Amino acid sequence: MESRKAGRPRDKTESRALLLTHARELFVAKPYDKVSTRSIAEKAGVNIGMIRYYFGNKEGLFEEMIRDALSPMKNQMGLLIKESSHQNLVDLMRTYYQAMIKVPEMPRLIMNTMNMPADDKQRQLMEKVFMDLARPMQKLIFEKLRSSGVIRSDMDEKLCRISYISLMVFPFIAPPAMLKIHGVELNEDFLARLFEHNIKLMTQGFITPTPYEGTPHDH
Repeated sequence: MESRKAGRPRDKTESRALLLTHARELFVAKPYDKVSTRSIAEKAGVNIGMIRYYFGNKEGLFEEMIRDALSPMKNQMGLLIKESSHQNLVDLMRTYYQAMIKVPEMPRLIMNTMNMPADDKQRQLMEKVFMDLARPMQKLIFEKLRSSGVIRSDMDEKLCRISYISLMVFPFIAPPAMLKIHGVELNEDFLARLFEHNIKLMTQGFITPTPYEGTPHDH
């Protein structure tokens, strides 16, 4: 078997994954206009031509980086549109936690980007992704959840959506110093316990109290 030099990608597919990973690291650490395609390629250890090959340019790479991180949620939201069930609603939160623990800097990048001026290129790219993937489905999802009886009829579906998103996103955008004060370490164990806690809160609050598979019941 032919050996390869340490640190060099095995193939183009690995090059693409490395570019996405290191682009995320650089875009989190620096302003968009301070990150060059050359610096991303150098950090990833691949030829800069691979950026043009896979993404076209820096804008395309940034956009695909966001889409790649959000793709598990897109798939789960598609299931919720198809079947507005208790199980699919809680699975969306589970999917978000499982995806974001792998890239915990992504929610903060999204938040910081959306706080930028409306004419900022980075914000425009972020809004484009959200318009394509998330925003239309979020409204439709909660409308369908209410009409199918998953959300209580006496609850405002818009406010339920805000509560749901807040429960899901807050751990990742809270200042690390605040989490430390409360003794919180953002890891898989903590998110698993928080997930179960959030489902109990929602069941006692705005979703109808039908138990979902996997939740421990009181004896």
